[in-house]
Amino acid sequence: MAERVDNGTRSEPASQADTREATAARLRYLMETEGNAIYPMASGSNVRRAQTYAETDDIEQLRAEARAIKEDAIDRLPELLETVREAVEKNGGTVYVADDAADANAYVAAVVEEAAGGSNERATAASHPSGDDPTVVKSKSMTTEEIDLNDTLEARGADVYETDLGEWVIQLADDSPSHIVGPAMHLSREEIAALLEAEFDLAEPLETAAELTRFARDYLGEKIREADVGITGANFVVAETGTITLVTNEGNARKCAVTPDTHVAVAGVEKLIPRLRDLEPFVDIIAKSATGQSISQYVTMLSPPTDSPTLDFADDTPLAGETDAADPTADTGDATDETDPSGDREFHLVLLDNGRMDMRADDQLRETLYCIRCGACSNSCANFQSVGGHGFGGETYSGGIATGWEAGLADHDAAEFNDLCTGCTRCVDACPVQIDIPWINTVVRDRLNRGEEPAHLDSLVEGLTPDEEPSGLDPGKRFFGNIGTAARLASATAPVSNWIADAEPIRALLERTLGIDRRRNLPTFRRETLVDWFESRGGTEASRYRAERARKRFDEVPDSLEREAVLYADVYTNHVDVDRGKAAVRTLEALGVPVQVPNLPESGRAPLSQGMIATADRQASRLYAAVAEDLDAGRDLVVIEPSDLAAFQREYERLLPERSFETLSENSYDLCAYVFGLLEHGADPSVLRNGSGEEPITYHSHCQQRTLGLEAQTVALLERCGYAPRTTEAECCGMAGSFGYKREYYEVSVDVGQRLTSEIDADDPVVATGTSCGDQLESLLERPVPHPLEVLAPR
Repeated sequence: MAERVDNGTRSEPASQADTREATAARLRYLMETEGNAIYPMASGSNVRRAQTYAETDDIEQLRAEARAIKEDAIDRLPELLETVREAVEKNGGTVYVADDAADANAYVAAVVEEAAGGSNERATAASHPSGDDPTVVKSKSMTTEEIDLNDTLEARGADVYETDLGEWVIQLADDSPSHIVGPAMHLSREEIAALLEAEFDLAEPLETAAELTRFARDYLGEKIREADVGITGANFVVAETGTITLVTNEGNARKCAVTPDTHVAVAGVEKLIPRLRDLEPFVDIIAKSATGQSISQYVTMLSPPTDSPTLDFADDTPLAGETDAADPTADTGDATDETDPSGDREFHLVLLDNGRMDMRADDQLRETLYCIRCGACSNSCANFQSVGGHGFGGETYSGGIATGWEAGLADHDAAEFNDLCTGCTRCVDACPVQIDIPWINTVVRDRLNRGEEPAHLDSLVEGLTPDEEPSGLDPGKRFFGNIGTAARLASATAPVSNWIADAEPIRALLERTLGIDRRRNLPTFRRETLVDWFESRGGTEASRYRAERARKRFDEVPDSLEREAVLYADVYTNHVDVDRGKAAVRTLEALGVPVQVPNLPESGRAPLSQGMIATADRQASRLYAAVAEDLDAGRDLVVIEPSDLAAFQREYERLLPERSFETLSENSYDLCAYVFGLLEHGADPSVLRNGSGEEPITYHSHCQQRTLGLEAQTVALLERCGYAPRTTEAECCGMAGSFGYKREYYEVSVDVGQRLTSEIDADDPVVATGTSCGDQLESLLERPVPHPLEVLAPR
């Protein structure tokens, strides 16, 4: 069985090149050994989630309601801790708030020893006739994984049995979970069957999933009947009533809770919600987000100690209230007293801090505490689908949200895997409580950057680089975070810069020093930038003349078409993919919109992707200052690159004053959506190059264009212009800006990209709105992949 792959620490001295190579090797191994099992399970869950979300009319209201309840609960957490203590004690149970893992483990171990050591005479006689070790059965709980509870109990002599099928398999394999919801997701059915056959020396092979499940049910059912203590987690804990809610698809959790005489529930303090009525949106949405079900198979609500009588499976005496069938009037004597639940059952609610209260006080990590552990962020992540949680995860938690958990509960070094988050934001749309997971990853990345020790000769570049970052920053991250500077230099010296960069000794040097994989095609920089080209053809005045000439074709120009556009020439469009910028200018002018193409500052998207928040903050302020006058004059900021538009409409909320952000966000537009809007308001589509009406074309939408809800407008534009677009279903192209260039992630990038290209018909033309998408597709398909407007623009 595959063991958990160590994500590496910074205690081992190694060159950055060696570290990159080691990371690449680890991820390659995981793709080869676990990727084939992970992908269909994670992607299948994501498809079902998306379908269920789409079929739920009030899904956004539900998500917003759940989010608001969690915000309120975390805000009132100290108060809720006192409330739940009072409620549980009133019910007859005990609440223990554990400071850390050691504290929680010591308390639970003491409860187990007491439960098996003679405090309950019937349990001792029935379960331990020969002084055997105490027996504990557990349902799935990531919180007990977090504190390594099993290890502690076993070290103190207890026999511990996981009863969730996936967790049991992991326990038998001495492995670790690869997913928050599906712990054994990385193992195939055949591998699980082989494990069980070897472990139990079975006479007959287990050939089907039903046979596997039946064997596990029978074996674990016996362990549950014999157990001294049942340990569960809790999906939610209601403070006002002391009610714990268990949401499962196997039913084992409720058995662990009510069959043994002693029940211990272990949960993080963040699982508290104020009122019983607050459960409704969570019970409704957790199954939808986790597995795409309308509701889970089992939703168990207990206010322990439970009212059910304790059970002695060795005693045939009828339970209280039952009578002898031959004599319904027979006196049952003391049977009622013997099965009175009030005296025999014990319940302990262990609420774990372990760094959570510090996370609550951290404005940037606090949002992590809203997580309801559904795994939707993992399922929606293309990189996770390739490497699973053993690559994209820490000691306990996996997927995008793992960065917040691992950084908050352990330390920031434990979250170094977070570079696998490319910031595509698909997880934000999937998250049932709308957590901005990419921002948490960006923040932790920034903190890791600032914790780096200065490298050799780093002091020589301190203050010379065009950023706001400290010395010690990985040179590859610094390079990509300052890509605008590199692009300006490369354009100024093109084509010589292109020849030099492609020389094999230079490629080897770039791989060694900056981590740019030598297998990745480098961009070809243009000597004439888009801004230069625009000025060479007359600049703004010439564009105004062309637009006015185009308007003369209209009998009457609608007011809605009386617009002026400022085209944002992002770094890539300005210096590399100049043709798509030219197509944008020609299209807008042909539709009667005059254009400006000023030399604007960088958007800050590049440094954000590297965790360079201070640099991004400075660039955001500079950009807004550069466009504020145009926006105040009523001009539209039209954006070609979707990732830049996403920055303007999302991340800038964290970087700019509120009024500045609102002004920029409300007046910035996706290029294809803008053109479609012009056609909808009366512009003449015949001035564009139109298809035959049924001409097929494959369109791949940029991740952030999708999450901004803008894919449909591009589809509609292509249809309006006589094409029959077919959209791709793959979550991502895998390139994600600098991600696909990096040595350690190149093979992951290609693996993700190949899933996309498998959807594309060899004969169909392909268009893509993102520069990274186009580059990846051109490399894998070995044919041109233009921007949609390069197909539609007048010549």
